[in-house]
Amino acid sequence: MLKKSILIENKTAITAKNLQLVIKSEIRESAIPIEDIGFLVLDHQEIYISLPAMNLLVENNTSVIICSKNHLPNGMFLNLNSHHIQQEVFKNQIDASIPLKKQLWQQTIVEKITNQGLLLERITQNKNSFEFLASKVLSGDTSNMEGVAASQYWKSFFDTYDIKFRRERFGDYPNNFLNYGYAILRAATARALSGSGLLNTLGIHHKSKYNAFALADDIMEPFRPLVDEKVFEIMQTYDEQELNTKIKAELLQVLTRTVYFKEEKSPLMVALQKTASSLQQCFMGQRKKIKYPKLWNLTPTE
Repeated sequence: MLKKSILIENKTAITAKNLQLVIKSEIRESAIPIEDIGFLVLDHQEIYISLPAMNLLVENNTSVIICSKNHLPNGMFLNLNSHHIQQEVFKNQIDASIPLKKQLWQQTIVEKITNQGLLLERITQNKNSFEFLASKVLSGDTSNMEGVAASQYWKSFFDTYDIKFRRERFGDYPNNFLNYGYAILRAATARALSGSGLLNTLGIHHKSKYNAFALADDIMEPFRPLVDEKVFEIMQTYDEQELNTKIKAELLQVLTRTVYFKEEKSPLMVALQKTASSLQQCFMGQRKKIKYPKLWNLTPTE
């Protein structure tokens, strides 16, 4: 079942009753079965949420995302006991060899660069060299083809707009749209990894001691172009440059975007679970490659 994504931006009291999340604001009250909720985004400084409600959300593997005063996601709550053999999975993840992690990172960057190239072709209607760049990615991406591709990608991405764009974490518009979208994607990836019994803190490439979600930052990389595509669409549709309710709702739709495996198509939030499960199998020695979906249906019937 496709889980719901709920954004709350008003002064609200959130409690639990009969396994339902009761959301009460100054103007209305509603109840939603907790098992139906995948993501709960809390974006107001006067939201109250009860501990029983929080526990039920976490037990159902709902990702609870809290936003700071600037309305960007600032943290999240995840289930720490969401898999029946979690200790065994943790042990295999911790003991993973350096060659295995380098191979997994190589595959991840090949997928990311390939997806960047495909999206850039769709936007510019021009061929590019990203397929060639992807073919040059070495084990562990020791030659930093990710950085080479990123430089070319962002130089071309907003060429049709009269803006001097520089990709920055705290930069000017449209960085605010990109950052919000990436934060939502990060939370969705972390939720999927946690659900597969994996330790988000232990990445295959990202290693900062200050990063509690290093593995999510690794695995979300090939999916970033979905956020980029959505931001591009938003810029074509709306004149707003501020991160308002309408824009945030549009960005949340990325989670239900259809992606494609060989045998089936799937919403992104479900596809992330398949990808996370395949990564767990790689750590357990049951497979050699992460199962990443194709982001676009490129068959002749498209």
